[in-house]
Amino acid sequence: MTKKTMAMLTELKLVGITTRTNNTQIFETDPSTNKIAATVQKYFHNGLAEKIHDRKNPGTTFCVYTNYASDVNGDYTYFIGEEVISFDNIDKEFETLTIPVQNYAKFTNQPGPMPTVCIDMWQNIWKMNASDLGGERAYIADFEVYDERSSDHNNVTLDIYIGIRK
Repeated sequence: MTKKTMAMLTELKLVGITTRTNNTQIFETDPSTNKIAATVQKYFHNGLAEKIHDRKNPGTTFCVYTNYASDVNGDYTYFIGEEVISFDNIDKEFETLTIPVQNYAKFTNQPGPMPTVCIDMWQNIWKMNASDLGGERAYIADFEVYDERSSDHNNVTLDIYIGIRK
């Protein structure tokens, strides 16, 4: 069971790495074709979070879906990184992302194993209409937040924020 609440968040400044992909590729088991899995692996195996300067909440990871070509069926940019206090002294290997003030439908899952809990949450979100979500999707930036509740990969709780037009 997933809990939904509505939230309005202030601007977020993030630093991390990206790839361009779409939802048909996310279920690929081959790392050479699953760009998200390859990007996540690169981020964690290379210890990139530790190289980000001015981290606001070290250890809290944002996985963002942004720069949508259209909707859930089109290409988008996948970003993984952390929130920062400022964009000063950003290493060349990183990209920056500013998420504007936005209204969100926030979904929080019951604890469970990764990646099952995340996949199940997204599959349920994709089935929702505007009424279920609390408004039309904005397709500006949607994101997952992994914090201390996500440290045990067999018992993960995460939040997914879906941008809503108001």
